Amino acid sequence: MALARIARHGCYRRSFGAVSNNATESRYQLCGRESAQKYHSLLGGNVTGSGNLLSFKKAEHISFGNRGMRVTPQHNFAHSQVAVAESDSEQESPQYPTLEATKPGEKPRVVVLGSGWAACRFLKGLDTKIYDVVCISPRNHMVFTPLLASTCVGTLEFRSVAEPVSRIQTALAKDPNSYFFLASCSGVDMDKHEVYCETIGDDGLSRGPYRFKVAYDKLVIASGAEPLTFGIKGVKEHAFFLREVTHAQEIRKKLLLNLMLSENPGTSEEEKERLLHCVVIGGGPTGVEFSGELSDFIMRDVHQRYAHVKNYIRVTLIEANEILSSFDIGLRQYATKHLTKVGVRLVRGVVKEVHPNKIILSDGSDVPYGLLVWSTGVGPSEFVKSLNLPKSPGGRIGVDEWLRVPSIEDVFALGDCAGFLEQTGRPVLPALAQVAEREGKYLVELFNRIGKESGGKAFSAKEMALGEPFVYKHLGSMASVGRYKALVDLRQTKVNKSTSPIPLLTTSTKE
Repeated sequence: MALARIARHGCYRRSFGAVSNNATESRYQLCGRESAQKYHSLLGGNVTGSGNLLSFKKAEHISFGNRGMRVTPQHNFAHSQVAVAESDSEQESPQYPTLEATKPGEKPRVVVLGSGWAACRFLKGLDTKIYDVVCISPRNHMVFTPLLASTCVGTLEFRSVAEPVSRIQTALAKDPNSYFFLASCSGVDMDKHEVYCETIGDDGLSRGPYRFKVAYDKLVIASGAEPLTFGIKGVKEHAFFLREVTHAQEIRKKLLLNLMLSENPGTSEEEKERLLHCVVIGGGPTGVEFSGELSDFIMRDVHQRYAHVKNYIRVTLIEANEILSSFDIGLRQYATKHLTKVGVRLVRGVVKEVHPNKIILSDGSDVPYGLLVWSTGVGPSEFVKSLNLPKSPGGRIGVDEWLRVPSIEDVFALGDCAGFLEQTGRPVLPALAQVAEREGKYLVELFNRIGKESGGKAFSAKEMALGEPFVYKHLGSMASVGRYKALVDLRQTKVNKSTSPIPLLTTSTKE
């Protein structure tokens, strides 16, 4: 389904305000007629305003004044009460629209934070005959990240790597008590079993941000991670990351813009070389794959469509150590030779500072650039850091062998935001899609099992046996290097050490 902005009129505007951890990143997809009708009934209501007085009219008339404090819209959720500010005191804590706790006889509610690999694998397998589900995320689609680099240069289109969450779990669009909320989670009250969420306004919306809260019986935190910048000055301001569809769109736009600007009359030779110098920081799978895609783009498209500047465009990959350090040494050596052969310049160095048109390395040398892509791994997000939960080495949310957060009832964590605690004796697993997918599969099976044994409600699974703990088996790693070639490392984990390492090089011919 093609990416598009949500309809900019009526109640959809109230339901789908542009939400993101970064205000510059709006992430939308079409939700379909069923989702739209459902949100219309969920968040409908007429809003009128005059001066400092706002009124919200639906089944009854409710009005309240704004006397020195910000007033947020009070939408009517199913099974909820409208929170009304009754005090004139500015010191009183704000009250939010609320999706209230489930009542006896109703299905237990699972709240999932995130829409990445772990969250979507969990959502896909959840038995909605047992549970109601609420997904809260600033992005209403899942991104197939391994193919994201291909969309930057047009090998694939953006719609090919995105899948709407409501298609992965159809209950979010159809079931009366299951919802998807386009919002960012700002906090969790473990004692009250509530999550606090915030929308972020967009220029096209008629109102600003507002907050709401959602009660849960079980909470699954799968909010992912953020790119690591190591505190280097200028990275966030001037570099592009490659983790979202919007990132790929921005990179493609910048790349094509630089190609066209370089052909303008009056552009100096030095400026042409700078504009058409693509620099990639980080020699992991993402950095290597993007460099390979760029080299293919240069040979396949630039030489044909931008013949006037084809000799100026070049790609530089900067890595502090060896590229693809987690791969077998033979595969690393092949990748180095192949990238060098197709025109990618490999530089060993550490970035000290990033400026608008150049980067400064630790040895003092300057590297001018027109496009800078930053791919140096991921780390805990600000949301994860803010949670008062036990942490694993590296700052992720600490979990036990069953992906539970110890000492916190009914809270689970998985994916890039979670890691095993030291006392479990297990290493923190790498931030890989296959790790997240496997954790999501394990946890949803656990949820379905305890749900059938009446353990879905809050505090009901405290004494329940959870069965076998989670065990991760690595199935191998793969990275494409361009020219229809890829590296596949099938070495087994220590658990299956009886099998000898099997590094492979795979190639395919163009159809």
